[in-house]
Amino acid sequence: MEKYDYLIVGAGLFGAVCAHELSKKEKKCIVIDKRNHIGGNIYCDNIEGINVHKYGAHIFHTSNKEVWQYVNQFAEFNNFINSPMARYKDEIYNLPFNMNTFSRLWGIKTPQEAKQIIEQQKKSHFCENPNNLEEQAINLVGTDVYEKLVKGYTEKQWGRDCKDLPSFIIKRLPLRFTYNNNYFNDTYQGIPIGGYNQIIEKLLDKSVVKLETDFKEFAKKFSDLKYEKIIYTGAIDEFFEYKFGHLEYRTVSFETEILDTDNYQGCAVVNYTERKIPFTRIIEHKHFEFGLQPKTVISKEYPTEWKPGLEPYYPINDDKNSQLYIKYQNEAKKLDNVYFGGRLGQYKYFDMDKTIESALELIKRII
Repeated sequence: MEKYDYLIVGAGLFGAVCAHELSKKEKKCIVIDKRNHIGGNIYCDNIEGINVHKYGAHIFHTSNKEVWQYVNQFAEFNNFINSPMARYKDEIYNLPFNMNTFSRLWGIKTPQEAKQIIEQQKKSHFCENPNNLEEQAINLVGTDVYEKLVKGYTEKQWGRDCKDLPSFIIKRLPLRFTYNNNYFNDTYQGIPIGGYNQIIEKLLDKSVVKLETDFKEFAKKFSDLKYEKIIYTGAIDEFFEYKFGHLEYRTVSFETEILDTDNYQGCAVVNYTERKIPFTRIIEHKHFEFGLQPKTVISKEYPTEWKPGLEPYYPINDDKNSQLYIKYQNEAKKLDNVYFGGRLGQYKYFDMDKTIESALELIKRII
């Protein structure tokens, strides 16, 4: 009979950090994952010598020095700065919305000119109590930025017209009145040289790992295997067999191509903001690591309506789903040997640094 201290369900970043920290405390861990690879959504495929972010662009950024030092134990990071572009018809704009964006939109040069145009547009269309996302967005950024850079992209993301989306989805749309194309405001930013897989491999090197292994099937097949506690990073509603119903998500599908050119779009990420173009963005993976390979690999990203059986990506944290999650959370509190974590376990979207923070906090709490 094999005996472990912890069964960790999910070999993504959250589960791997937990396994690593528990191993340092001389705890014996077995980690299972239903996919055929470790790493969860930060997994990279190597295609044509390029590290392809299989589940969408993952750029590490944080202002937490402790987390930055932690992740740098496992890989050397380059100095990649996320400076995405937006394409509307045949026009190209810088993101986030900054002076380069405004200069391209209106042919102006100074922050004062940009502020005057935006304030004029906001004032002429101002809505005291926005009833939908469109009214809220125009209140924040005016009509030009909304029509060209927000409307179509948002409608593709949510699969609904902006007039049919609630206003709370967009609480703020940051406007920068500087010529600064750095998408993030964090102190530290970069991509691990050689991709993310090496990080997960090192985090899991002291644990037993079983892939293509479903949690429920594992429990039946290895009923003689003993473990004292479970860290569960799968969907919390699935753990409780959907007794209160399904939590809802938006999902994404990817169409990846190898192109016989060394440079397709000139940067890592280009957002396509027209509604009629079915994908939201194109990722050219080689630019994350400043690659010089003779070929390139691109991925088109298609937001899709989620239904049970599809991969859950983005939790829909509206009132209905939030109330449903609370029911599952209350069920989880009744269990003294199961801990839920990560995006699916906590029904909350996490950036990578926040995933690490959350995992480290859990281990401090339970050890």
